[in-house]
This record gives sequence, C-alpha cells and structure tokens, in this order.
Amino acid sequence: MIVITADVGGTKTTAAITNDGVRIAERHGPGSAVRPGRALVTATAVADLMRSTLAQAKLLRADVIVVGAAGAGRPADAEEIRSALARERIADRVIVVSDVDLAFEALGIPVGAVLVAGTGSIAIGRTPDGRSVRQGGYGWQMGDEGGGYWIGRAALVAAGLARDGRGPSTGLTTALLAAAGTADFRDLVGWASVAGPREIAHLSGVVAMTARNGDAVAKGILDRAAAELARMVNQLAPEFAPLDVVPLGFAGGLLRTEGSLGPAVVARIGKPFVPIAEPIDPLVGGPRLAAVR
Repeated sequence: MIVITADVGGTKTTAAITNDGVRIAERHGPGSAVRPGRALVTATAVADLMRSTLAQAKLLRADVIVVGAAGAGRPADAEEIRSALARERIADRVIVVSDVDLAFEALGIPVGAVLVAGTGSIAIGRTPDGRSVRQGGYGWQMGDEGGGYWIGRAALVAAGLARDGRGPSTGLTTALLAAAGTADFRDLVGWASVAGPREIAHLSGVVAMTARNGDAVAKGILDRAAAELARMVNQLAPEFAPLDVVPLGFAGGLLRTEGSLGPAVVARIGKPFVPIAEPIDPLVGGPRLAAVR
C-alpha cells in the first residue's frame, strides 16, 4: 500500500511516501497551518507538495493520503481539507487529523502522552480507559505557551523594555535587527507590527543563538518556555492515576532539533511521565492510521 503523509505545521510542512511501510520519498515545504475559514488554502498547499513528492518517487497516485495539520482539530475544517484533497484525485482515500493526533499515532502505544512544540504548543494523552486528554493548543492569541511564536514575541518585548530602560540590556536587540533585516529600532517596530505568526516564530532560533552566546535575557526566555511546556505535561498527571509510568514522546522543531528545549523540559517533567529518548517522527503515524482506518 502506497501512503503519502503530510505533517503540516505553522512553520514547515513535510510530506513522505511509504510503500508497504518503507519510506521512498520525502520533501519539505512552507508551513500551512489551518486558519478558520481558510482550510482550502491549506489543502491547496498540501496538494502541491504531495504532487512534487510523488514526482520524486516517480509515481502518479497513492492509495491513501494522511494529513496531520495544525488547526485541523475542528471537524468542519478537517472535512473541508479532506473533501478538497479528494477532488485532487491524488489517492483513493483521504484521512485528515490534527498534527498532534498524527504525532500520537507515531508514538505507537495505546496509553501515553505527547508534547508538541513548534510554532505553537500542546500536550495530549490517551488514558487507560481510552479517553483523550489535553492541555494547551489554543493558538498564538490565546496560548501556545513555550512555542516558537511565544518565544519570538517574548524576545521582541524584551528588546522594547531594554530600549526604554525598563528592562535589562540584551544582545537580543542587535540579533533581532539582523534577523528582520532592519537598520534601526524604529524599523524593527514597523516590521514586528506586520509580521505574521510564522515570521515571529522564526525568531525562536535567534533567541536560542543569543542564549548560547551567554545573554541572560535570552536564557531567561528559554527557561520560561521550558517551564511552560513542562507544566502542560505535568498538568495531565491526575488523568493517568493510578499509573506509575506513562511514556511521553516529544515532537516539533523546538524539542527535536539539536540544542533544543528538550533537555530543559525533561528536567522539569514529574511522575508518572517517563520521556522517551528518541524524538517522534510524526510521519510514521501516517501508514499506521491508513492501516487501522
């Protein structure tokens, strides 16, 4: 069975093709998280990336499409994406779930939890009695604490406070000017006023780099981010009582990449959660979903 899976985030989209479980092609594209009323935009971007991935594998069609998209937890949006992709005739079947559900399927166990931190953030779990439980994931305006957007915005706020003398001086100011391609602080203010969530989330890399250079303010932002992410997971603990051990997987760029927040988050995770050392590859969840549905 040929399955093409897309993991759609706010910053990046990755598509992979498997043939009877063996990955034969993979391509990356820009993020296209679902916005209310704009599911067709996501579907179009995903279809384009899937076609280029099929071309890489020298294939015309797949048997099943599986899409895990940030923002697709709303049934109406998921169905709109599913219908639009079905009309593209790329595959015989189309399955659409949220990106975090795709990551949990990749975990490969019936009971456990997953923390996802990319542009946004969310922790979900499945309890022994089959209930789905969650913390966070309410978007960049209402939450997503510890995610890339949250970190990037905290850096911009820190630069503003430093500029006024209401906060400590920080190397973030110079680093943000360079990242935004602006000449002076007023230009940075203008850039930030029109930048979208994806652009702000990209600043999380600037914060990480500045922290590695010893900047206390940048380090403080990352410490707070790690604390918020761990808090999401720890808040789920009562849902798993009386279990003593609950496997916890990590997914998302902030937790999977080298020099990521992963170690700092792990240090703050309490019982019963036991972090799994190997990061989750959400794309593994596609063939599994195709098999069980």
